[in-house]
Amino acid sequence: MRITGATVLLTGVTGGIGGALAAELSARGAKLVLTGRRRAALEPLAERYGARTVLADLAEPSDVEHLADEAADASILIANAALPSSGDLLDYTPEQVDRALAVNLRAPVMLARLLAPAMVEAGRGHIAFVGSLSGKTATKSTSLYSATKFGLRGFALGFRQDLHGTGVGVSIVQPGFVRDVGMFAATGATPPAGMRTVSPRQVVDGVLRAVERDVAEINVAPLELRLLSAIAGQFPAFAERVQRRGAGEKTVREIVAAQRSRR
Repeated sequence: MRITGATVLLTGVTGGIGGALAAELSARGAKLVLTGRRRAALEPLAERYGARTVLADLAEPSDVEHLADEAADASILIANAALPSSGDLLDYTPEQVDRALAVNLRAPVMLARLLAPAMVEAGRGHIAFVGSLSGKTATKSTSLYSATKFGLRGFALGFRQDLHGTGVGVSIVQPGFVRDVGMFAATGATPPAGMRTVSPRQVVDGVLRAVERDVAEINVAPLELRLLSAIAGQFPAFAERVQRRGAGEKTVREIVAAQRSRR
């Protein structure tokens, strides 16, 4: 799939990875459709990239449908928006659970469902989901977040098979710990001791490679983290014991405390 000249719908553009994606897509000649909940955050991006913008709250089904209507000409969807949703599930209200499920899972699934028919009819297109390694292995205080990312991975890989032979590709890109943006930048937390991070640029490169080469799954993380997530996915009880002995507890507490203060 060629990015140059393609119309790309990008969600989650006001986040760190979303902003980096918008800059690179624009530099490569894509025609951007950007979406977010706050007009004040979207307007500078529209001017900077010559993009169309659509105000939408992805937790609202009607807004998701409106966004799909406004971006009906998109030949590439990059579903990047997500809520962090870390912490003990018992600390979340039912409304907060619904919102996390809606933004992280329902919205990308519905956007894919609504945009794919036109791509299939045209015989070309690509749908890329930005997930997380939390979609391959669960850790403490990530039950809700992991549920959405496990679901997103399963949907992406299954939908890819559904669309095989149509000219429309589907990918899932799963970063590990990303420095300078996202939860670490927002919360001030630090990755577990000895755990290497990746840059936003590496995530962007992974997304663009998935789109251009139609790669099913790309895990953007250092080798040791990719190996650990693969082992944990196969042996969850063993991984749980290892995690309890590791240095990740401090990171989890910092992230949860920061997110709780924002809820």
